[in-house]
This record gives sequence, C-alpha cells and structure tokens, in this order.
Amino acid sequence: MSEQAEHLAIERLEPLIGEWRMTAVFPAASGMTTSEPAGEARVVFEWLSGRRFVVQRWTVPHPAAPDGIAIIGFDPHMGTYMQHYFDSRGVARLYGMGFADGVWQLWRTSPDFSALDFSQRYTGRFSDDGSSIRGNWEISRDGSIWEHDFELTYTRCGELPR
Repeated sequence: MSEQAEHLAIERLEPLIGEWRMTAVFPAASGMTTSEPAGEARVVFEWLSGRRFVVQRWTVPHPAAPDGIAIIGFDPHMGTYMQHYFDSRGVARLYGMGFADGVWQLWRTSPDFSALDFSQRYTGRFSDDGSSIRGNWEISRDGSIWEHDFELTYTRCGELPR
C-alpha cells in the first residue's frame, strides 16, 4: 500500500474527532439499569501527535462499566483499521475495525491478549449530519450464533480544537 493511500485511510477517521456523550441501553435480563447515570458517559476522540493514530478515552460513571482508552490506527500490511482497547478492569483487547460509508464496525473473533471466551462485534451508523452514531454490540459464545448484547449510541457534544 502506498504512503498516500495509508494517509487517506487515516484521514477518513476525522468524523470521530471530538467530544461525545455515550449512552448504553442494556436488555432487562442483563441486570444493568439504564436509569442510572450511564447517559452521562463521556468519550473523547483526538489525534495523537503526528496524526497517524486516534486516541479514544472514555469515562463512565456507572459502577459496572469500565473507564478506558483505545488507540485506533491503520495497518497497511493487513489493509485494515485496528483498535487496541484497554480498560480500568485490566482488560486488554485487540479489535479489527472497519470505517467506511458512514458505518463504524469493530470485531473481535480470534484470541488476542487474553484467552478468548467470547466473540464481539459492533456496528454503528453515523447520522446524516454526523452528530450521532447509533449502534449495537453483539456477542457470540460459540463463534457462530450471534445475540444482541446492548445498544451503544454516541451523541456529539463538541469539537476538539484542531
């Protein structure tokens, strides 16, 4: 892949940059409630110096949900985006990532930094004006049957200085 193509792939991440509110909606059977301040979760996406990677940081006031950080970049050898995820529980994960045509996808279907006991995938769709991303996480415990895990919506609340 040419350096120019790699640069264009990285620049496509620009719609993520800024500050967002994150709201999760869990199924009633999960034991999580949506009446607690989960709607006040904050997420910031910003360029790492050099504009080769995006840093995603989130804080969630709900005691059952972790705070965390992720580094998003493009792997020119694989021809795909990657997200390296770390959270306050000590969990580290590696996600494949797609980002095209207003759709953001994350997936984890093979072992990463820890034993893989389940697979996950997220599909979020940007609104036409770019002010929100509405999506769903799915989970598979056997690698073939996928079930709805929870809804996750991002609502833009500001731009970061460039």
